Amino acid sequence: MTNEAAACRACGSPMTPFMRFGRMPVANAFVTEDQFAREYFYELAAALCAPCGMFQIVDHPDPAQMFHDSYAFFTRTSKGMVAHFRTYAEWVAERFLKKPDAFVVEVGCNDGALIENFATGGLRHLGIEPSANVAAVANRHGVRTRVAFFDPETARAVRASDGPADAIVAANVICHIPNIRGVAEGVATLLAPHGVFAFEEPYLGAMIAKASYDQIYDEHVFIFSARAVAAVFAPFGLELIDTVPQATHGGSMRYVLGRKGAHSVSPSVARTLAEEGRQGLHLAATYDEFRRRCERNRDELVGLIRDLRRQGQRVVGYAATSKSTTVLNYCGLGPHDIEFISDTTPLKQGKFTPGSHIPVRSPEAFADPYPGFAVLFGWNHETEILGKEKAFAAAGGRWIKFVPEVRLS
Repeated sequence: MTNEAAACRACGSPMTPFMRFGRMPVANAFVTEDQFAREYFYELAAALCAPCGMFQIVDHPDPAQMFHDSYAFFTRTSKGMVAHFRTYAEWVAERFLKKPDAFVVEVGCNDGALIENFATGGLRHLGIEPSANVAAVANRHGVRTRVAFFDPETARAVRASDGPADAIVAANVICHIPNIRGVAEGVATLLAPHGVFAFEEPYLGAMIAKASYDQIYDEHVFIFSARAVAAVFAPFGLELIDTVPQATHGGSMRYVLGRKGAHSVSPSVARTLAEEGRQGLHLAATYDEFRRRCERNRDELVGLIRDLRRQGQRVVGYAATSKSTTVLNYCGLGPHDIEFISDTTPLKQGKFTPGSHIPVRSPEAFADPYPGFAVLFGWNHETEILGKEKAFAAAGGRWIKFVPEVRLS
């Protein structure tokens, strides 16, 4: 990647990266030892488009490198997210799905944890999911699923077979789709005249406030703000009608859009846009300071871990997340720093973390025996994890946290 300006995926304006993370593997591509030599890497860099406000990574792997029949993320591994999605589905149904024959489509339904709530409520539904292995799990849970990427062609096919959608929902997936204008066109194609498009994503304001740079990785092509969402969907006749902050993933936002003029606009939209202005999300200086905070965080985390290792302490990781791939590779941490990472996902266990090649082991390994220190890579699920791992603290174990700053607890 050069220093030349790239084109914004949302509006086409030129933009230049303000931060570079170096060579990065596919975040969820956990590998076996015989795959080390042929691992795929790309250059990870972040940029802000000044005209439309879209925060995005400049380069990214082909989506087929990330979403396939060996995709290693399953929503149902988090009880907290399953509960959140139940509440999310109830919110959408109560507010927008009054028709007895309402039709709901989920973009990127993963293992069906969200759309299952509509299915069990007897609503017509369809999950769209490009990764065949997780789509199969959704099917087993009674979710009608189509294995495909969401784009205008898929939207036309669904409308032809099932009719227009009264609600299109998504969670933590729209930011994965590089062709965001194709998403907007697809939504405009599939949505009923008074339908809504509701989606949740990690929120740019929260990421900047917490310096949570681990939100930046290949799947997160975008980190959205209300300003950017309004700008990218407007040319397709869609307007932002509500914004609802969420605690998930370290700070997310639920965006609701409808056809222009079809719904009243909540006062929350103006409040959110005003707060983004006060936070300076449109200013280059904000991102320069964010970069400096990230560099400081990196240096302090590496220093703490290596000091502990020099003292003979055992340090392991907890939760082999996609976000941890950015942390490990940006910080240059490897198996000499972190003994292994404990994770509940069977597909990751027995493999190694992308790029950094730290072994991934089952939760049983975490307690056999407990280490002195554990890096909390799954910090966005902290309440759930700490509640489950009280025995670690009782045994004298301490958590290494790095968001919003490096500290021991």
